[in-house]
Amino acid sequence: MAAAAELTLLEKCLGLSKGNKYSAQGERQIPVLQTNSGPSLTGLTTIAAHLVQQANKEYLLGSTAEEKAVVQQWLEYRVTQVDGHCNKDDIHTVLKDLNSYLEDKVYLTGYNFTLADILLYYGLHRFIVDLTVQEKEKYLNVSRWFCHIQHYPGIRQHLSSVVFIKNRLYTNSH
Repeated sequence: MAAAAELTLLEKCLGLSKGNKYSAQGERQIPVLQTNSGPSLTGLTTIAAHLVQQANKEYLLGSTAEEKAVVQQWLEYRVTQVDGHCNKDDIHTVLKDLNSYLEDKVYLTGYNFTLADILLYYGLHRFIVDLTVQEKEKYLNVSRWFCHIQHYPGIRQHLSSVVFIKNRLYTNSH
């Protein structure tokens, strides 16, 4: 999904009226937002944070200094690790790492839903939708987190719903 489309979804999710015009620059199609009141903003996470502040939902950026740092960490991870990897082997490495990280967490920052959850959900959607049942079971923590985020009000919108089977179909016998 193009970054401009994600930012449009984010605007709607945040309850902002449409009106922002996005363009893309360079080979990697980095999003650019021309603001009415000043210089243009460049980059998915920069623009997303700006939209969150515009919507007066700063809590999505983290409520403590540590949580804000974790949100920034995951936004950076999204751009450097998820967006930078388009082949199946790379994405499985990302899913394996994320699966381990989410073992004892509901959301990326622990127990609070943030912008990091939204943008990582949007970034991973194109990969998760193509996983087999067995692959979804292999990444059980990612599947749990992803399913939870896609059912969060206003997040999924027109994106296809990914089906997760709650009962294991087989046991690991090898």
